[in-house]
Formats: sequence, C-alpha cells, structure tokens
Amino acid sequence: MHSRLYEHRIKINRGFSARYNTTKLVYYECFMDRETAFEREAQIKSWSREKKQRLIESINPNWMDLTDEIHDDRIENYPRESFPPV
Repeated sequence: MHSRLYEHRIKINRGFSARYNTTKLVYYECFMDRETAFEREAQIKSWSREKKQRLIESINPNWMDLTDEIHDDRIENYPRESFPPV
C-alpha cells in the first residue's frame, strides 16, 4: 500500500493521478489478497462518477486526505469481508 501511494504521489505511471494531478487519498479499502483488490478496483472503475462520489462520502464526507491513516497494523486488522453499500 505504501509503495502504491508513493507511486501515485510522484506520478510514476501515466494514469489517473498524473492526468488529473490528484494529491489526496480520499478513499481506500484493504484486502488480504491482490486478486480481490484488483476485482474491486475494476468494479469501482466501471461505476458512474456520482456513484463513486457516494462511496467516498459514505466514509469520508469531508473528502479529507486519508494518507496519514494508512499503517500496516491497520491494514492487517481490517480484512474486507464485504463491500460497503453505496
């Protein structure tokens, strides 16, 4: 997770973060395996902008930067059994 945040911050890849100059982490989910995480990412990417905004606001209504909240112990203790409702 830390390496992904770093890559997004310095815009290593020419993806969304580089294209739109995003600097804040406003939503994240933790998974025990990469396959499930990639499936969830694909699911969210297919959603409308409005649905994505509702998802973000369901846990972060003020769109605060959550980067400082990311810690390895939090990730280990936060298995995602099911996805949050939107």
